[in-house]
Amino acid sequence: MVDIKKAVQHLNLTMNEQGKQIPIPFSEFIKILAVKPHIVIRNIFQLFYDMLKTYMGEGIDEYPDDPESVHFVSYDCSKLFVEGVDHPFFADRLFANRLVNLVEALKLGAQQNKIYIFEGPHGCGKSTFLNNLLLKFEEYANSQDGLRYETVWRLNHEKLVNIRQYPTDPFYEEISKFLEKSDHAWYEPSNKYEDFYLTDDTIEIPCPSHDNPILMIPKAYRRSFFEELYSDVEFGSELFNEKEYEWVFRDNPCTVCSSLYHALVGRLGNPLKVFEMLYARPYYFSRRLGEGISVFNPGDKRLKETVLRNEMLQERINDFLKDSNLVRYIFSRYAKTNNGVYALMDIKACNTERLIELHNIISEGVHKVEHIEENVNSLFLALMNPEDKKNIKDYQSFLDRIEYISMSYIMDMNTEVEIYRNVFGKNIEAGFLPRVLHNFARVIISTRLKSKSEALEEWIKDPEKYRLYCDENLLLLKMEIYSGYIPVWLSEEDRKRLTAKRRQKIIAESEIEGKQGFSERDSIKIFNEFYSAYAKKDKLINMSMLCNFFTKSRRELNAMIPKGFLESLLRMYDYSILQTVKESLYYYNEEQIARDVQNYIFAVNFEIGASEFCKFTGEKIEIKEDFFNLIENRLLGAKIEKNQRMSYRKDCQKVYTTQTLPQEILLEGKPLKQTELYRLMYGQYVHNLKENVLDPFIGNENFRRAIKDFGEDGFNTYEKRIREDVRFLINNLCNKYRYTKQGAKEVCIYVIDNDLADKYANS
Repeated sequence: MVDIKKAVQHLNLTMNEQGKQIPIPFSEFIKILAVKPHIVIRNIFQLFYDMLKTYMGEGIDEYPDDPESVHFVSYDCSKLFVEGVDHPFFADRLFANRLVNLVEALKLGAQQNKIYIFEGPHGCGKSTFLNNLLLKFEEYANSQDGLRYETVWRLNHEKLVNIRQYPTDPFYEEISKFLEKSDHAWYEPSNKYEDFYLTDDTIEIPCPSHDNPILMIPKAYRRSFFEELYSDVEFGSELFNEKEYEWVFRDNPCTVCSSLYHALVGRLGNPLKVFEMLYARPYYFSRRLGEGISVFNPGDKRLKETVLRNEMLQERINDFLKDSNLVRYIFSRYAKTNNGVYALMDIKACNTERLIELHNIISEGVHKVEHIEENVNSLFLALMNPEDKKNIKDYQSFLDRIEYISMSYIMDMNTEVEIYRNVFGKNIEAGFLPRVLHNFARVIISTRLKSKSEALEEWIKDPEKYRLYCDENLLLLKMEIYSGYIPVWLSEEDRKRLTAKRRQKIIAESEIEGKQGFSERDSIKIFNEFYSAYAKKDKLINMSMLCNFFTKSRRELNAMIPKGFLESLLRMYDYSILQTVKESLYYYNEEQIARDVQNYIFAVNFEIGASEFCKFTGEKIEIKEDFFNLIENRLLGAKIEKNQRMSYRKDCQKVYTTQTLPQEILLEGKPLKQTELYRLMYGQYVHNLKENVLDPFIGNENFRRAIKDFGEDGFNTYEKRIREDVRFLINNLCNKYRYTKQGAKEVCIYVIDNDLADKYANS
C-alpha cells in the first residue's frame, strides 16, 4: 500500500533542508560570525582552496624525513574527479601537485588581477576536468562545509513612513554601546524607538553582486569592530595579519548596496536602524542558472543586453524611498558570478571576445555599467589548446594578466593504468602477469616524453651502469620520479646527488612534456586492440606478447616509441623477475651459514690434511680440498679458478691473523661473529647463494615439468626434493609478490625458457 503520509513527511524534511536559504537578521549573522569565523569570512579564493583540500586531503609524502624532499605529494583525486560524475577525469601526480600549488597561492592572496588558463593538447581531458571541478565546487559550496553568506535587504514600508517608538533588538543596543564607546561620527544616538515587525508590505532586495554582509559595515570602522568582536579569540591574529584576509578591510560593497545604505541612513537618520533592515542568507550556487558559476562555450552567442535590470523591483524601491534616483537596481552579467567562478571553455570563436573583454575587468577589478562602477572579484578560469594562443597574441598588455597551468597527457604510469581499469573494468589486471600491465603504460608514456633530458644528463653521468634497470635516455628513471618514487637501484652516490634542486628541475621538465605522442584517446584504442588480441582464460599476458604487439602486430606504432626503449624495458623486466624468482626459491639456514663461515675462518690457519676441532663452533673439521671447495663455491661461485681460490684463502688468513684475532677478538673482546671479517664473509655467502640458487635447476627438465604440473594430480609423481622446492617457490611468489598460482607457474616457465639465469649470470 502506498504510504502517502510518509512520502509527504520525507518531502517536508527535504524542503526544510532547502529552507536553509531563508534570510536571517544581521544580529543572528554576527553571532554566527563570532563562533565560526573561518566559515563566514571566506571569499571565492579561500572557498575554492577549502573545497579542494576537503576532497583531496593533505596527500602523502613518501619521503617526509628526506632533507632534500621537494614535497611532491601523492594526492587522492578520486573524490574530486571520479566519484559521482558522469565522465571521470584522472589527474596524474604531476597535475595534482600543480593544481594544489595554484589554489594554495590563491588562498594566500596571490589571486588578484589574473585569469587562469589550463592549456593542453586535444584529448588530454581539459573539458572533463573543468566540468567535474565545477560540479564538485557547486556541490561543496551548497553544503554546510562550504556555506557562505550574501547580503539581502528587507524594507518595510510602514517602518520607513512612520517612525514610532518600539523595543530595539538587544543586539543593536550592544552595537550602539560599542559605537558610542568608539565615538564613531556616523552614529547619532536617538531617543526615538519604533516597533519592528514584518508585514506583507515588505520588499526583499538581494545584493546582485552576492556581497558578504560584513562589507556593509563601513570600511573605516571594520577594523575596530573586528578587534572588539575577536578581542579574546585566536582568529583575530589571523584576520589582522594574514594576507588572505586583506579583502575584509579593503573591499567595498556593490553600488546597489552602497546607495541603498546611504538612502536608508538619510531616511531613518540612524545607521543602527539601517542594520535592522540588513539580512544574510546562504549564497546559493547554480551553474544552470548562472548564479555563482557561469560557463561559456565557444559557440554561445554573446548577449545583446549588457545591463540587467529588475523593473518591478525598481518601481517598488522607488515607491518605498520616494525617490527614483537614490538607488538604481542595475548590474551586469558579471555580478551574477561575483565572488564566484566565471569560466570559458576553449578560447576561440565567441570566447575570444569574452576573454578580451575581461582585460579591463581583471586589470582594474571593476566593470562599468552605464555610469556605475561595479566591483568584480571572481575566479576567472579558461581552457585553451596550444594552437589557440594566436587568438590573443595581438593583446600584449593582456598577456601579463594570464597565468597558464599546463595540462598534458598522463605521465604517471599508475594513473595511466587507472584509466584502463576504469574503461575496461577493474578485473583486467587479473589477465596479466605482474608488472606487464604497468609496462604497457610505460610504453605509451614513453611516446609523450622528450628523448633527451638536460636535468637527468646533468645528474647521471654514466647511464650505462644502470643498463639492467633503465634505458640509455633514462626515460624509465624519469617515469619513476614523475610517479613520486626514487628507485632503490640507484647507487648511493647518485642518490646523494639527487638534491632538492635537481629533483625540482626534473619535475619542472614535465611542464613542456606530454604534448605529443599517443593521446589518451589513442591509448585507450591501442590498449583495446592489445587486450582483445592476447587476453585468454588459460594464459596470462606476458612481456613477449607485449613486445610482439608493438614490433610485429602493429609495427606502425613502434615508430612512435623511442629507439631502444622496448629492448630496455624488456631487459629491465627480465632482470627484475629473475631476481624475484631467485628470491622466492632462495632458502638458507642462518645457523648453517654461520657455522660454515666460522669453520672456514678457523680452517685457513691450518695445512691441508689436518684434523682440528674449531674453537668457535666446537665441530671437528677434516681440513681437505673438498671442505674448502664446498664453502668457496658458495662464497665465490662454482666457476672460480684454482689460483683465485688459493689467493682468497691467503687473504682471509692474513686478515684474521693481523686484524681480526689481535685487534678485534683479543684487544676489543669481540666474539668472531661481531668482527668485520665475519660480517663481510657472511654477506658474501648469502649474496652468492642467492645469485646461484637456480644453478641446480637449470637444464633439469623434471623441475620445469613439475612447475607446469603444480596443482595437478601428476605433481605427486615427482621426487620429494623437487616437490618441496617447487612448492616453496610457488608459495613465495604468491605470498611475497602477489602472484596468482597460474601467474607464478607462468613466470617461472618464462624465466627457464628464456634462459634468464645464463643471460644475466655475470650481471
